[in-house]
Order: sequence, then C-alpha cells, then structure tokens
Amino acid sequence: MDVFSQLQDFQLDVLKEVGNIGAGHAATALSTLLDKPIDMLVPKVRMLPFEEICESVGGAETVVLAIFLRVEGDAPGNMFFILDLDAAKNMLHDLVGLSLTSHEEYSELELSALNEIGNILAGSYLSSLADFTNLNMQPTVPALAIDMAGAILSYGLLQFGQMGDQALLIDTKFLEGENEVQGHFFLIPDPESFGKIFSALGVVSP
Repeated sequence: MDVFSQLQDFQLDVLKEVGNIGAGHAATALSTLLDKPIDMLVPKVRMLPFEEICESVGGAETVVLAIFLRVEGDAPGNMFFILDLDAAKNMLHDLVGLSLTSHEEYSELELSALNEIGNILAGSYLSSLADFTNLNMQPTVPALAIDMAGAILSYGLLQFGQMGDQALLIDTKFLEGENEVQGHFFLIPDPESFGKIFSALGVVSP
C-alpha cells in the first residue's frame, strides 16, 4: 500500500485548506498588483496519477499555456500552472485589463503578465504548504511555454529529471466581478519528497 492510498478525508481536507489559504494569499497579492478586487476559489483538490495530468487538462495533444518551476528545499519537486489558451486570453483581458493584440499570438507584455501571475500563485501555494508542514519549500524562477500538454510535461521531465508518479491537483478559479477564469495547478513532488510531505500531514508511510 503506498502512502497515497492511506489518504483519508481528514488529510484531503487539510490539502484543500492548503489550497484555500494559498488562494487567499494569491488573491490578495493579485488584487494589489492589479489594483482591483480579485477573488479566488479552490473548487477541487485531489491526488491523481502523473499520467492523468494530461487528461485533466484536455488530453496530451491539447495546446495549453503552462508556467512551470522547480521547488527546492526540504521536499523538492516540480510545479505547473496550466491554462487552456482561451482561459489565458480571458485572464489577460478580463482580469489584467490588457487589450489583446491577437487571439493567436502573445505579446511580450502578455507573456510577462501571465508569468507574474504564475509566480504569485506558486509562491502563495508553496508558502501555504510550507506553513502546514513546517518544511522549507522555495520556488525557482518560473518559465513559460505554449505547447501540447504532453510535450510540456515531457520537457519538464527532461529539464528537472525524474518526477514522482503522483500529483496534487488544485483547481483554481479567478473571479473579478462577473468574469471567471479557471486554471489547473499541479505539484509533483520528487519520489523522496512524498513521505516527508504526507508524514507532516499526519500520514505515516508503511
């Protein structure tokens, strides 16, 4: 029995609380950055096998925008924030307030804005998880890619080395007035990080 099969409702509730607190921190930071009220919701938190990540964002051949980075510290791993292209454009237009240059291409300003949002999200969720686990977890500088979901994850494997076989998925909804944008946030701990994180959340590895 692996450590994930031991997750009970309590541990999943803790993970959802991690997501909610991280979302609250991110909403505050985004509201300050954009000078407008931004709310964020965490409608779903769950563990899923690595191979199901692509399915959860529309399939391996679906073209997505991804912001990804390495987590360093006591429990190293990889983080991805993935948006479909329509959601990314909606975020830029509705939340950031940019006039879109094109529905096909992204300007440097648009990419920079998306990268900064991803950076804020990563920092907020990581600090929330670090607070709950008392582990030191620091994000590296994020990178951004637009490609098929399968290619992005494969690139992550090549760049960061072997990833764990499970991911923490935090669905994230951004709300500004009546505008709503949904993204998918994944934390993929390295294999040796699994036990550390879940032991800190009260799950003991067999």
